[in-house]
Amino acid sequence: MVQVCQRLMVQGLPGTTSCRGPVDVVRKVMKVEGVRGMYRGFGLTAVTQSPASALWWGAYGAAQHIIWRSLGCRDDIEKKPSHVEMVAVQATAGLVAGACSSVITTPIDTVKTRLQVMDNYEIGRPSVLKTAKALLKEDGWWGFYRGFGPRFLNMSLYGTTMIVTYELISMSFSPSC
Repeated sequence: MVQVCQRLMVQGLPGTTSCRGPVDVVRKVMKVEGVRGMYRGFGLTAVTQSPASALWWGAYGAAQHIIWRSLGCRDDIEKKPSHVEMVAVQATAGLVAGACSSVITTPIDTVKTRLQVMDNYEIGRPSVLKTAKALLKEDGWWGFYRGFGPRFLNMSLYGTTMIVTYELISMSFSPSC
């Protein structure tokens, strides 16, 4: 499905094939590349998602620790923060984590997306290296950060929503003293 969505998003751009909808995308990809074409970039997706998640969780933990320390909270202090303070710190740490993770993983995600939607075979069969070289030639190093804004928002908002929801649910089920 990702292959279909991404192709529909970029159709009309140079080097892409125009399609009349999702079924037409599947038909054209299957005709030219077979089943393998529907999974182009899948390996890079797996390689990107694991480090992105690990980076997000690491940055989230570090950001949360730094924020609590800057607010004067220590483990040895008996005063517990309010629910509002907890949510504010978790949401802020989630945004910081999204920023850190997306800064590091956007270049590989950009190459992966380009590889998935590329229809122009003038450079031969698409590969990660060929795609990265073409991107570098077209836009320089900044080209690897195409789509950074939406990726940052996606990682930050998804992660923040997920962690705040998890923390609120876990607090509501934890025994109170």
